[in-house]
Amino acid sequence: MLGKAQGLALLCAVSLSILLEPAPSHAFSYVAKRNETLAMLSLRFYGRVDRERVLVTANGVRESVALIPGMRLEIPTVTYHRVVQGETWESLAEHYLGEPKRAEALALANETMPWLPVETGREIVVPYVLRVVAGPGDSTPSLAYSYLGHRDDAYMVARFNSLGDRPLKSGDVLLLPITDLALTDEGVDAAKAGLVMLARETAGDVRDAQIKADAELPLLAREVQEGRWIAATVRANQLLGAGPLSDPQSARVNRLLLEAYVALDEHELARGACDDWRRADPDTPLDPIELSPKILRACAGTSAGVRHGAMGEDPEPAPSARTPGTGRSPRAPAPGSSTRAPEEEQP
Repeated sequence: MLGKAQGLALLCAVSLSILLEPAPSHAFSYVAKRNETLAMLSLRFYGRVDRERVLVTANGVRESVALIPGMRLEIPTVTYHRVVQGETWESLAEHYLGEPKRAEALALANETMPWLPVETGREIVVPYVLRVVAGPGDSTPSLAYSYLGHRDDAYMVARFNSLGDRPLKSGDVLLLPITDLALTDEGVDAAKAGLVMLARETAGDVRDAQIKADAELPLLAREVQEGRWIAATVRANQLLGAGPLSDPQSARVNRLLLEAYVALDEHELARGACDDWRRADPDTPLDPIELSPKILRACAGTSAGVRHGAMGEDPEPAPSARTPGTGRSPRAPAPGSSTRAPEEEQP
């Protein structure tokens, strides 16, 4: 249970860090469906079809071509940052845009000037930085028009990339700060789904832990069978602490751990192991034929509940059948059974 709690806490921490402190490159993943095109996705996610060019460049595919179903796409979007005390346009530009001198682009994206102080508590928009490879005939005005919407923004392309007065050459790699990428409601829903996809990708360690449990469960069972109780408790707790196990795995590990704890007279730990076993496998009855009295006592009163008997039932005797003054029902010995005192119980 400790490993499961740690895994869930780690997943929550990763998700919150994504939500509260976005990385400098911000885009979400989307898996293409049959007959979809980037133009369709542009209209659905941005509410305008002319953002197809951004999707084409970000994903390195051709325009107006049906996507291959299952193709994973990156959908660029702006992100937001709430300013904390001590931050400046320069420090924010260095964090999000790579260089302090790009403070001008960040300030202008927020309709202010870089020499004016940024207000503490103000939420600012952070542009998406798109990587573009210049082609034959491209210029800063043509790229500004294609991606930023205005030829007059050519100066921003030049300053952001420290071009000075140098003309572009085919093959030059440029970075363009794009602000006009606000998402539609459908785009927001797709971004949330992309976040879930990312969170699942961080859960690969869980599968590794479960594969390890499959390999070591036979070893754990052998240690219990041979009476190596200490070794069994060590191995079982390592498996539980490595990451969340499947319900059948958790049930098996805790069932074996319960037997080891009972043999070591660790009553509190045995009750906890039984509780975890019964929670992972609530439908298996506690059969007194298969389980020792010590194990049955350890499981009595656990929060997961107890089901006795091969059929999972222990019917309440009728009041008339109870022994007077005790509230308990007498049990006649079975044919051929002995009435001698029981021998010492074995785990």
